[in-house]
Amino acid sequence: HVQLVESGGGLVQPGGSLRLSCTASGLTLSGVSMAWFRQAPGKEREGVATAGIDGSTSYTGSVKGRFTISRDNKNNWVYLDTTSLKPDDTAVYWCVTGPDYGLAARFGYWGQGTQVTVS
Repeated sequence: HVQLVESGGGLVQPGGSLRLSCTASGLTLSGVSMAWFRQAPGKEREGVATAGIDGSTSYTGSVKGRFTISRDNKNNWVYLDTTSLKPDDTAVYWCVTGPDYGLAARFGYWGQGTQVTVS
């Protein structure tokens, strides 16, 4: 049974930073591509960042230069470091398995989400 668990969300002022963390049971994260998604109130869910097993990363335009996805393969964690946070970053954030946003959204394992509020 695979279970992903996110943590690290919270309330932060504009310009602040948060580290979102994701760990898994029943799955070795170093062997799968990972993504972070978010959904803001009243908006569609969107992919934010991806991390391939080859070390490649990608970001949606609105977070480039502010967010960083990374892995700690030894300890089975994936992180999303968020900086220069804006009110528009307020959303529930999920970590998801999958090589790209489309496949992750349709077939990936999802955590329960962690709330980020920038205000």
